[in-house]
Amino acid sequence: MVDLLEFEGKKLFKSYGIEIPSGKLIHSTSDLNDFKEEQVIKAQVPTGHRGVNGGVVKFKNKEEFILAFNKISLLKFNGFKPTAFLVEKAIKHNKELYVALTLDRNNKSPVLLVSSNGGVDIEKIPKSRIKSIDLDIFMGMQEYIKRQALKFIGLDYKYKEQFYALLDSMWKIFTEKDAELVEINPLAVTDTQLIALDSKISIEDDSLFRHEEYKRDEYSSDELEMKAKKKGISFVRLNGNIGLIANGAGLTLATIDQIKLAGGMAGDFLDLGGTDDPARVAEAIELVKDSNPKVLFINIFGGVTKADTVAEGIVQAINKLNITFKIVVRLKGFNEAKGKELLKKNEIDSFTDMGEAIQEVVKLAKYGNSD
Repeated sequence: MVDLLEFEGKKLFKSYGIEIPSGKLIHSTSDLNDFKEEQVIKAQVPTGHRGVNGGVVKFKNKEEFILAFNKISLLKFNGFKPTAFLVEKAIKHNKELYVALTLDRNNKSPVLLVSSNGGVDIEKIPKSRIKSIDLDIFMGMQEYIKRQALKFIGLDYKYKEQFYALLDSMWKIFTEKDAELVEINPLAVTDTQLIALDSKISIEDDSLFRHEEYKRDEYSSDELEMKAKKKGISFVRLNGNIGLIANGAGLTLATIDQIKLAGGMAGDFLDLGGTDDPARVAEAIELVKDSNPKVLFINIFGGVTKADTVAEGIVQAINKLNITFKIVVRLKGFNEAKGKELLKKNEIDSFTDMGEAIQEVVKLAKYGNSD
């Protein structure tokens, strides 16, 4: 999935008739010369939570602008250091709404989400304050759906035509650009207009052959995810402090669930897939190391990927890298005995039972090494 930068999403919004603030993309302080009114500078990175992390700053004059630019330039957001910045007119408004189109995988249909509680993460909005309306992919944004959305958010009737047109435009973007998400948060309500103050658009990877303008690695994901992708490794960052390397999507996802049930939380996971190269295993460990886990759990069921190959890779990584966290290994399957013997020679403990291994992992994540 490719997450468009805010300025790319807003450019798309504008081309589909959605109102956005007047603005300019800049790369240095010399790119901006107009300071007649209050403006806002925003770091352009493919990740959220920029505002709470200092990536969105208002300014009224050149001195404040330079100060804000220099400050934001030094920050990193989920591993990304901004090199482009969107400067826009600060919009005075009376209300902030949330509007999004995404996919409901349980119902196998697109879904419209609306709320009168805009400007905050959707996860923080009470469920009672969010209206979810399933759409028929063939029928699209029908009139009754627009009426339901308008009524739920309590928008003044004078904005009806603007709001309906905005929903139609969002649906066109969603379908024509093969999007998984088209989100406006917040949608500002001024005295006369509805203006998209932010944009979040995610495009399905498998459709990129139809959208060559968005087919580029540098904005596709988290910095480590991007690095892993270039190496042909599947890596996803999560929110916990336990690093996870497993082989196969089924085992990987099951391990994440079992870690959570045991009271822990995976901070990332790497699907090793099938390999007979110890260096590939060492490379995977190096990637996870860069995410700074408190403990690393390596959970391997030997088959195409032999247990002794994994053990060799683990030993290589430990000898090569300055690893400061504990590694817990669970090996089972083909060449299990050989793999465990190699780990034992290098004073690395291993488990056969996944449940026992996970209990040890969660204990280390919570309390550290008890040795």
